[in-house]
Amino acid sequence: MKGTRIPYPKQKAGQMSRMAAKDRREELIAAAFRVMIREGVAKATTRAIVNEAKMPLGVFHYCFTSREELLQEVLTRFTDSTVAAARKTFEGEGDLGSRITRSLSAFWGTVELNPGEHQVSYELTHYALRQAGFEDLARRQYQHYREVHEELLAEAAEAAAIEWAVPVPVLARYLNSVLDGITLSWLVDRDSEQSREVLRLTGEHLLSLARERTRPAAEPSPVAEPSPAS
Repeated sequence: MKGTRIPYPKQKAGQMSRMAAKDRREELIAAAFRVMIREGVAKATTRAIVNEAKMPLGVFHYCFTSREELLQEVLTRFTDSTVAAARKTFEGEGDLGSRITRSLSAFWGTVELNPGEHQVSYELTHYALRQAGFEDLARRQYQHYREVHEELLAEAAEAAAIEWAVPVPVLARYLNSVLDGITLSWLVDRDSEQSREVLRLTGEHLLSLARERTRPAAEPSPVAEPSPAS
């Protein structure tokens, strides 16, 4: 599961002196994302980010304690936007098949529309895994993805009055792994036709794992106690 474009405000000329600390943080986060999309995480240095934001270096250290804190905020924002997009695309009417198809199609639209953002998310995940003390950030990122997939699968099952043939946590991990893999493969070869075919197969497989909900056994009727003899 990946996300949609993150709406960051662009700084207007002459606005710097009037920006509050919160607004400056937002602009630095937006600038960091632009630099990383254009040049990669490795080149998103503190100086490159403040130059992109058209701010003095001292403002950066006023808003963030380190470059790592800023990168952590960028990764958190991307994860949150991905989660919000996943929830939105799964909402609406329709049977289970149409909801799955709509959700996978909407997801793929964001990948093809914003490839740079998805590539940055992978770079940041690898960066977090290699930086001492940041491993937990990557773990939380993917745990969050799996939790959202679990919720959406549970909601879909409830709406369609079905149950999944495999445990929902396993199915959520499977779905997240497929979407992760197909996104990364597409970023390498840009083969949209085959990627969409894999998504179609994924949807069909999900449907094959849905089965009629097992009805709980009816509770036996209470046995009436005999009336006392008159």
